[in-house]
Amino acid sequence: MKINTAEFIISNSIVSLCPKDPLPEYAFIGRSNVGKSSLINMLTNHKNLAKTSGRPGKTQLINHFKINNNWFLVDLPGYGYAKVSKKTKEVFQQFITDYFEKREQLVCAFVLIDIRHEAQKIDLEFITYLGEIELPFCIVFTKADKISKGKIEQHVAAYRKALLANNWEEMPQHFVTSATEHTGKDSLLSYIDEINQEIFKNNDSSFNF
Repeated sequence: MKINTAEFIISNSIVSLCPKDPLPEYAFIGRSNVGKSSLINMLTNHKNLAKTSGRPGKTQLINHFKINNNWFLVDLPGYGYAKVSKKTKEVFQQFITDYFEKREQLVCAFVLIDIRHEAQKIDLEFITYLGEIELPFCIVFTKADKISKGKIEQHVAAYRKALLANNWEEMPQHFVTSATEHTGKDSLLSYIDEINQEIFKNNDSSFNF
């Protein structure tokens, strides 16, 4: 898939105010400072579509971007560490949960994980939550340019082992990416494109919820 247009539509914290367009949505979420904004900008060929910042916790709302006029990329606040108050974190958690559990247009979530680190409890807990609500998701390992290929394979294997030990039957679909080197861009976009084609084919070119 080639992304020709990427347009910011709306930011909000109330699921009922999200776009009404009957288009498939793909949500991107991860711990703060995981490189989410850089990945989104790389995927969409835009330098500043998603706001990047050295300050973790920059994204604080549900951000909708319409891609090629036929699907939405949704940028969600990071979970875990962020320089915000406990009360603000609770608000984040509530509307993120509402979005995942109530948004009918959502067809897949991409959970971003920093490949530089070994399996983190907070990431495993979030993956378990998505499994419990039976939401389709993929794991996207970020910052692959920061460590060796051997370390990448080691850390992916560690996540596989941790998930299998936690009653997962197999490792979820996953991608290894680097926003700097554009690693994983084609495979990730092809994955989204395949789902979109199936959705529109099954719905006679209209996505009805």
